[in-house]
Amino acid sequence: MPHALLIKFPGTNCDAETARALEAAGFTTEVLPVALLETGSIDKAQMIVFSGGFSYGDYVMSGRIAQLITKSKLGDKLKAFVAGGGYALGICNGFQILTQLDLLPKGSLIHNTSGRFMCQWVGLKKTAGKPSPYLAKLPEQFELPIAHAEGRLVCEGDDAVKYVKSGHAALLYTSNVNGSTQAIAGLQDDTGRVFGLMPHPERFLFRGQHYDPDWNGDASHGWGYYMFKSVAEAMA
Repeated sequence: MPHALLIKFPGTNCDAETARALEAAGFTTEVLPVALLETGSIDKAQMIVFSGGFSYGDYVMSGRIAQLITKSKLGDKLKAFVAGGGYALGICNGFQILTQLDLLPKGSLIHNTSGRFMCQWVGLKKTAGKPSPYLAKLPEQFELPIAHAEGRLVCEGDDAVKYVKSGHAALLYTSNVNGSTQAIAGLQDDTGRVFGLMPHPERFLFRGQHYDPDWNGDASHGWGYYMFKSVAEAMA
């Protein structure tokens, strides 16, 4: 079974449910407080996960302090881990951290155009150009919940347009709820092994977690389960 290491910062609050979701899909997991993180901590992992939450209270900017602490602890070890075939996943606050660690195409996650925290379900769609191992078992369109105040992706120049065409923008909103450039909801790197998204797949693991009690998504599980199952099978 692939092993996932979930790095927990003060304020991270989705690590336990993300670990449960990974385990349901076939991973073994370890949740490691960042205070115990050292360069050797990632040696036994095949995937590093940055879960959702509000690391360090989102002071300064979302994910910034977590990025600085991770960089001070691991140096270039995380980039070497990915270059050596490792996977990295960032969900919500974890996506914000990954962008600042320069593991994803260049972009920043800033306040939603509404100026408010948003907690709702959103429609999502996959893009063409670069298949993602995280999305292989998902339909072309599906739903997941979001919960963020700083989830609006902005990019320099026409970078966002290029990301959509190339498939680096692996996931788009069907309705641009937070004002992200080109409605981008998730990014992947050149290898496809590093993936960041604002929606929370760990919160839709079971059919009963859908807001519609009569939901019939032609699936035996919630869509989030299939995201974790996709990457588990890709790593097998």
